[in-house]
Amino acid sequence: MHVNTQIPYLRKTKTSSQLIVHGKPFLMLAGELHNSSLSDAAYMSTVWPNMKATNINTLLGRFNFSQLDSVILDARNFKNALSTYTPAWVKQDLKRFPRVHTLEAGGVMKTLELVSPFCEGGWKADAKAFAALMRHLKEFDGKENTVLMVQVENETGLLGDSRDRSRLASELFKKPVPEPVVSHLKSQYESSVHSLFRKRFPNFQTLTPGVATWEEAFGKGIDAEEMFMADAFSRYIGHVSAAGKAEYPIPLYTNVWLNFDDPSVLDLQDVPVVVGGGAKAGIYPSGGAVPHTMDVWKFNAPALDFIAPDLYFHEYEEVCKWYRHQDQPLFIPEQRRDERGARRVWLAYGTYLSIGCSPFGVDSLESSISPITKHYGLLSSVSDIVLEAQANRPEDIMGFFFDELSELKLESPWVRTFGDFQLTVDRAFVFGKAGPGAGMVIHQGNGKFLLIGWGFQVTFKSTNPKASFTGILYSEEKTVDVHGNLHTARVMNGDETRSGSFYIMPNEDPDYGGFPIAVTIPSRTMIAECTAYSIAEDEGDF
Repeated sequence: MHVNTQIPYLRKTKTSSQLIVHGKPFLMLAGELHNSSLSDAAYMSTVWPNMKATNINTLLGRFNFSQLDSVILDARNFKNALSTYTPAWVKQDLKRFPRVHTLEAGGVMKTLELVSPFCEGGWKADAKAFAALMRHLKEFDGKENTVLMVQVENETGLLGDSRDRSRLASELFKKPVPEPVVSHLKSQYESSVHSLFRKRFPNFQTLTPGVATWEEAFGKGIDAEEMFMADAFSRYIGHVSAAGKAEYPIPLYTNVWLNFDDPSVLDLQDVPVVVGGGAKAGIYPSGGAVPHTMDVWKFNAPALDFIAPDLYFHEYEEVCKWYRHQDQPLFIPEQRRDERGARRVWLAYGTYLSIGCSPFGVDSLESSISPITKHYGLLSSVSDIVLEAQANRPEDIMGFFFDELSELKLESPWVRTFGDFQLTVDRAFVFGKAGPGAGMVIHQGNGKFLLIGWGFQVTFKSTNPKASFTGILYSEEKTVDVHGNLHTARVMNGDETRSGSFYIMPNEDPDYGGFPIAVTIPSRTMIAECTAYSIAEDEGDF
């Protein structure tokens, strides 16, 4: 397929993709605005300076079409992804755009403010409007490339019930699952269908395409109804995204309100389980692109470049794994904006090669107190180095984080083998209470490692079974200039390496625990280069 390299596009890498802007890889250090912020260009003119001070280079927001040009003009020093409101005339025309209907307790039918995905007139009008939007973006922004990507709809799905109960939907639910969908899923079942689909539907391979009904294919009850809605919503979005892509083929994606099958996948701190998204379709949006429906979405909506999880209260790494499905690029369009959320972006950018992370509600937090400022500032300074490793050496980069130390939660170090050495990443050594931390390790080859971040330490162990000793050959603190080039600052040894035992990337304010000697120095540049070595001794050497 021909790619227009003059507009933003996704370029395949060894195991993922990268966003290319003006011919160069671009790491989105993103943030999402509050829902109504982009509706007023005048308000946004007060937001841009704070976003720049927070080291955010990409903003996501929902916009009013009438304000679009003004917002883009103001954003020319920024980058943006966009999503749209439903116009009033669609909401009011029930004959042309019939609504979804659900059943409430007692069998009472309820009308929702949601256009039925089974309405052909709905997707045709939506596709026409989206095509007009993308055509306008091409005309207005095709050279400047202020807009990098567009999100198609927002957390699509049905809340309040597991399926549409309208007459049209009920008639379609009785019919067989579309033959192409079943045939595709069967052909990919063993090789590339999502593991959570296979776990939920272990007998899918026995189906006859074009014959099995929804309940025969997916079981009676909620599972069948959810898959039915996933097929409907993904077809709808497929039509809309294809129309937009035909006009202006910049990257398109849709986002997902996550579910959970098992509460153990949630990462909850003093908040109720209900905020985890829901364990039952209808409590979370039924038919959305959750992991077990994702393959239906990818089949029915091929114009979407990827599917992106809104990630607030799930185990961060588990969701990163889920949404790297089939080597699609990872993008997190919504997540927490606090320190706990900010620390986790290092795992996404490092281990899971994320093209961007986007904490929500960034415009109501001043840069001086926002945790994002520090994390994104360091990431921005080394973005070229990170992008090179993501693209060419994904096996040589690892991200990690450490939350505030908890007496209730057991934690394990981060362990990974790079070349001839196994690295173990723990919290930074202090005599007092160990603090939180975050960062990444990039293997430069031949035992040389770039360490970025704070609050951790790295121990090296040779993978050679004959090695009798592993140590640190050389270590340097690094600075980075405005062009992303590294320069040597201090040569580190002694306490900074615990006499060669491990390399410490300290916190800014280490807790000495009342110990009278300041053994661990505070962090400064938060970048270091460390070379490990090992020796293998013969019997005569002892």
